[in-house]
Amino acid sequence: MTLPDGTALELSPGAHNLLQAAIIRDFVPQFVAQPEVIYIADALSRQLFKNDALLDEVGLFALDHRLLPDVVVLDRQRGWLLIIEAVASSGHISPIRKVELDRLLKSSLFPPVFVSAFPDYATFGRFAGDIAWETEVWVADHATHMIHYNGERFLGPYNR
Repeated sequence: MTLPDGTALELSPGAHNLLQAAIIRDFVPQFVAQPEVIYIADALSRQLFKNDALLDEVGLFALDHRLLPDVVVLDRQRGWLLIIEAVASSGHISPIRKVELDRLLKSSLFPPVFVSAFPDYATFGRFAGDIAWETEVWVADHATHMIHYNGERFLGPYNR
């Protein structure tokens, strides 16, 4: 997998990491105006890539990697912090997880945009009833579209 800045990373095998590669390869170029990858968690080693300087810049320097979502990307142009959970078998942004992430991100200098990413509609369907409002859903096998769990507007931070 290659990050938008050209950094090459090698993820361990597995469905979760294949989805993370699709997030970087397909979601990020489609929906993030000026991407800077801050963090990617490998399913086996948990932490694969972390840009400490960028974590500090966005105000998240003291985060424990066990609490971080799977992928964190800064959209520098829009001033958004994309918090992306790759859901191959678990880990979507439920109402409880959103509350946890809101608490975790309260010191962020950039407003968060929460995204649950799924490999396909069958997987999404298992979690559709437990996705938090004011979040987004991306399904990799329909990579050019998003599902918005908010009703008022499209991809973007919500008012805290």
